[in-house]
Amino acid sequence: MRSTNPIASLLGHSPFKPMQEHMRIIKECVTEVPALFDALIAKDQEKLLVQKDKIFAKEQEADDLKNNLRAHLPKSLFMPVDRRDLLELLNRQDSIANTAQDIAGLMMQRDMSVPAGMEEPLAAMVQRCVETCNQAANIVEELDELIETGFRGKEASRVEEMVAKLGEAENETDHMGIALTRTLFDKEDEMSPVSVMFWYQMIQWIGNLADSAEQVGNRMSLLIAR
Repeated sequence: MRSTNPIASLLGHSPFKPMQEHMRIIKECVTEVPALFDALIAKDQEKLLVQKDKIFAKEQEADDLKNNLRAHLPKSLFMPVDRRDLLELLNRQDSIANTAQDIAGLMMQRDMSVPAGMEEPLAAMVQRCVETCNQAANIVEELDELIETGFRGKEASRVEEMVAKLGEAENETDHMGIALTRTLFDKEDEMSPVSVMFWYQMIQWIGNLADSAEQVGNRMSLLIAR
């Protein structure tokens, strides 16, 4: 009798398919983040709430798939990667959506009015971090091709190049974060200490989107190396 379990059906002949599906949901989640900041900058509370709900819904969808995959992934698989490596990659992917949810949640907890002069560099950093996450998603889409080639040859080299570009993009976001932090430092006297503290946290979490994306790429490099 054919299984009606959606995870079993998704696994099919390739354990990588649900990993890719999970990352696609993560990408959809993170794609909503720039509009969240646009609403914050525009002081549009209604739009802010709409974007928060979209991010929370996608994070929950990713969580559901992650939990089902963990529960149904066999203890032993005939595949060229260790099950533990696959689950570690899943955790790295999941941390991206968790961070997006943290960012949206912080905006709901208090008034996060954007300090004057930070609007453009803030939006630019957010967009670059999202692009970094998209690059990580592109790398995960190569899993099928990697397994077909035994994680060797031109395909492996191409993925390594993609991972290198991901690292370069993450490095850019680090510099953008430093610049934004310096701008915030210059404005500390104009803000309440609590607001300053929350904005330092916000900038760190935005950067964490790119950091987690880079970790996804690094885990893919480890799969190739092993």
